[in-house]
Amino acid sequence: MTTRDERQPITCVELDEAVMAALLDGDRAGASARAGVALTDFFLTDSALWLWRYRLGQIADDPAGARWCHRIAVCAPGGAVVGHGGFHGPPDDRGMVELGYAVDPAFRRRGYARATLVELLRRAAAEPAVSTVRASVRPDNAASLATIAGFGFTEVGELWDEVDGMETLYETQLFRSSETFTKR
Repeated sequence: MTTRDERQPITCVELDEAVMAALLDGDRAGASARAGVALTDFFLTDSALWLWRYRLGQIADDPAGARWCHRIAVCAPGGAVVGHGGFHGPPDDRGMVELGYAVDPAFRRRGYARATLVELLRRAAAEPAVSTVRASVRPDNAASLATIAGFGFTEVGELWDEVDGMETLYETQLFRSSETFTKR
């Protein structure tokens, strides 16, 4: 199996309303042109289309929160689009943001989920209003549980998600560093 070179960081390209709308219209070429990267059919799956529709609704309700919506993960330097990740919205009153990510099945088990998590934690740590990051994970999702392990996430509860079913809630407190976010 090919493994990802951990020294090559991913970059995140923000999906704006025009990209998400194009994806909802099934216009992958137009969305790719707007995003500046070649999006794959992974961005047109039923779950991805649900996500773009949901994010567009959030942006319509709170345009100032748009920058907290999903971005796409791109593997540098080659630019292969490996998945998407982002936050579920702006920080709440206690400074908590919830993150989420998905990796294209063609790129799984190569460290991209972990790299996406690191990038999202870096972005959260760069925001003074954020003190806590939450991840909600289905109890049977061993890959996601392994991904968040070692980053200080502790179980804080559970909830029933209408889309994903029962999820366990994990939170970590942020520390800020100008250089990197590393495992604790």
